[in-house]
Amino acid sequence: MQEYFAVIEGPRYQGFVKHKLSDILTIVACAVLCGMGRLCDIMAYAENKKEFFRTNFGIEKIPSKPTISRTLAVIDGQKVAEIIMAMMQDAIGLSGDVIAVDGKAIRSTSQNGTPHSALQIITAYLTESGVVLGQEKIHEKTNEIPVFQKMMSYLNLKKKTVTADAMHCQRTTCSMILDKGGDYLFGLKKNQKTLHDDVERYFNDCPDSAKIDKFSTTEKNGGRVEKRICKKVEDVGWLQELHDWPGLRAFFSIERTVTVGGKTTSETSYYITSADASAKQLLTFAREHWAIESMHWSLDVVFSEDSSRFISENAHLCLNALRKYALAVHKKYLATQPKKCSVKRHLMDCLLSEQLLLKLISFSRIL
Repeated sequence: MQEYFAVIEGPRYQGFVKHKLSDILTIVACAVLCGMGRLCDIMAYAENKKEFFRTNFGIEKIPSKPTISRTLAVIDGQKVAEIIMAMMQDAIGLSGDVIAVDGKAIRSTSQNGTPHSALQIITAYLTESGVVLGQEKIHEKTNEIPVFQKMMSYLNLKKKTVTADAMHCQRTTCSMILDKGGDYLFGLKKNQKTLHDDVERYFNDCPDSAKIDKFSTTEKNGGRVEKRICKKVEDVGWLQELHDWPGLRAFFSIERTVTVGGKTTSETSYYITSADASAKQLLTFAREHWAIESMHWSLDVVFSEDSSRFISENAHLCLNALRKYALAVHKKYLATQPKKCSVKRHLMDCLLSEQLLLKLISFSRIL
């Protein structure tokens, strides 16, 4: 930990430093690994775990609430997040073929009457391993496209498929992904209206003789039945003549039909991709994007991120990265256990059992 965080020790005046930055971040990290999100909860945890921190981490004195708050406010939150992401990648690895990119706003940071003023963090997420590869802060939804493109410039995309929502279906973005050795898979909506309408019209009007690769799945969960049908078309010559899209190899549709309590609803989404993949693989890739949405949902449900009341943007960036780290480490650990357990329950178990927390920390090989 000291080696990881030594590079960001600078902002505090050394003559007044009583607590090492690595000690403060270790305390906060352990609190987050036990489900603590608010500063008052982190402090209550730290005060009740004095002996635990002294025995296991050599932390002789717990910092005060103002010290922790001030430290989180003045350190470079983006730099700390990058270091935490490096920790996560070292602990869990980089397995997986799909990188999902999506933005999430921390609602408590918005100003009254201006919801788009909230701090938003766009994340690149390796869906198989649950590892964050990169993240950037933004303040307006309209700024997400150039920030996404900035991320693509430094991420390792070789032999990866990048998924994102329809907002990012841009020629420049697709070209950047291809230049980095990756493939793209983007949804189509009205931001690319003519492209969307041409693809939709093809599926509505295509003759029975059209060459279409199909694959379907049916899932039953309690009284809910969901059927998905993926239809892929490789004949993109006519579409390329109209739109000249970089690296376009195929377009496809996914029809989702859900039946609950005798009531059936259906919707169809359309996509373009540069990936050389079957309809079965494309359906899997498209569904993989759900993983990052699930991760964002967990940040709110498990850690109550949207109600986090830190004033400093740096503090939010630090805590957001630590929450993602905690989710990834808990999920990896639980995957090795014979008994099923939710992440939220396991957070509570670690709060109640210091030995379990130490086992989790030892398992992650970082703290």
